[in-house]
Amino acid sequence: MAQGVLWILLGLLLWSDPGTASLPLLMDSVIQALAELEQKVPAANASHTASAWLLSASNSGPHNRLYHFLLGVQSLDAAELDPYPLSPELQGLTKAVAQHDVGEGREYGVVLAPDGSTVAVEPLLAGLEAGLQGRKVINLPLDSMAASREAGVTFPDVVAIAPDVKATSSPGLRDASPDVTTADIGPNSPDATTGCPDVQASLPDAKAKSPPTMVDSLLAVTLAGNLGLTFLQGPQTQSHPDLGTEGCWDQLSAPQTFTLLDPKSSLLTMAFLNGALDGVILGDYLSRTPEPRPSLSHLLSQYYGAGVARDPGFRSNFRRQNGAALTSASILAQQVWGTLVLLQRLEPVHSQLQCMSQEQLAQVAANATKEFTEAFLGCPAIHPRCRWGAAPYQGRPTPLQLPLGFLYVHHTYVPAPPCTDFARCAANMRSMQRYHQDTRGWGDIGYSFVVGSDGYVYEGRGWHWVGAHTLGHNSRGFGVAIVGNYTAALPTEAALRTVRDTLPSCAVRAGLLRPDYELLGHRQLVRTDCPGDALFHLLRTWPHFTATVKPRPARSVSWRSRRELPPRTLPATDLQ
Repeated sequence: MAQGVLWILLGLLLWSDPGTASLPLLMDSVIQALAELEQKVPAANASHTASAWLLSASNSGPHNRLYHFLLGVQSLDAAELDPYPLSPELQGLTKAVAQHDVGEGREYGVVLAPDGSTVAVEPLLAGLEAGLQGRKVINLPLDSMAASREAGVTFPDVVAIAPDVKATSSPGLRDASPDVTTADIGPNSPDATTGCPDVQASLPDAKAKSPPTMVDSLLAVTLAGNLGLTFLQGPQTQSHPDLGTEGCWDQLSAPQTFTLLDPKSSLLTMAFLNGALDGVILGDYLSRTPEPRPSLSHLLSQYYGAGVARDPGFRSNFRRQNGAALTSASILAQQVWGTLVLLQRLEPVHSQLQCMSQEQLAQVAANATKEFTEAFLGCPAIHPRCRWGAAPYQGRPTPLQLPLGFLYVHHTYVPAPPCTDFARCAANMRSMQRYHQDTRGWGDIGYSFVVGSDGYVYEGRGWHWVGAHTLGHNSRGFGVAIVGNYTAALPTEAALRTVRDTLPSCAVRAGLLRPDYELLGHRQLVRTDCPGDALFHLLRTWPHFTATVKPRPARSVSWRSRRELPPRTLPATDLQ
């Protein structure tokens, strides 16, 4: 049943009138379409697959060849298509979301999820389909790898991210078994292609790894293929494509247009990576769930809601932690390499793959995996200002002189309750900004970043502008606040891990924060109880915490405390 629904949903792409009205580009709209289809699909059509419709929707390009081969579906003739009737709105929706693309500063095929994240639908559906098929394993020939093995191809030793996070389901992708359905690839190696330059890739500071011998269909159709193809480049080039570009919706209540913050973004946008990782997580779950499986509409409602099987940790808010727990960096690097090898053997061969040696493919896979694990999995998910509905800055912001040497930790005190969902956290951000701008007379919300208990960080003044969070020290460090009152209680472990580990380590990697940065509680610099007794006592045990700091005489406890100075008595860059 679930496979039949996916097949029909993507097949409707061919039959949609481009002029029909579309529902808002929300994940709830996708779930609505699935639910309607599930009511109409007869059990006899359960053998139809989503991948067949993906191939039929667009019959060219390396991604479609990958779907075709790994998901084992032949392209369908138009005469074989028998779409079930949907409302014009749902047909318009399927046309809008079935294919992911980037062009002229806009991103297509994406929807807004209830957690505030933007998700590309195509890699999500590809992962669901691979999971429904049980995750095929494709064997690569050992004989065509002989030259690569003799050359001693190596990978950088990339450490897996978040090893302390428990996977929400096990066994995970680490345990892909050769007993599942397999197929063999012929030894038609492009290494012997005449006319190709013999260029060797250099792999410094590397640890020896064996060449790939298999490809996992789930990883290949979601992450590995797209990572490898995007990172194809000359071996002497050290620059990498932008990874994880965010964007802004035209409106949040009924979104239709998504504009990227960087118009030169690669296809590996934040929305694509979100959809691909969701496809991996849910595809893995489906591959290990016995029949009868849950309906796709029910599964997605749970995953983008309160959590699958009522597990609040198994939801889209925590996709990075759950994705990191499913596979290691070394395994992903092997899968990227293996998928590129596979694409070299599928006709027609991608033009940039034709003359690449196995050593060069290994380098591409190493670069792509390192960037993905460090810049995406290793960083917190940050909602940009437009996502929570920020008002414009009042006046002219002052740029920071980066990198900075301090991280100042706050609690908001008011709002006192932790925010556990996007709607509440976004409302809290707007409330704090209104108070800072309208009552205190500052240019913007004071904090650099605000951390919710929903798994997300909310951009305040951000990485590049002087904040208004720590009186007399705003230009020297970033001010990070956790929503809530932590006088007697502690924030969630996810929020603590963000402030202690992922946010600063990501900033250090990006050159925004010095590697020897010092971490301080607000009370160490200003006469205040912030960040609360319970949280401050915990801060004292963290790496980078510095105890020998002389506080400065200034008044304030929280952003809405009556003990704060009257409005407009401080410059716009000084708070608390």
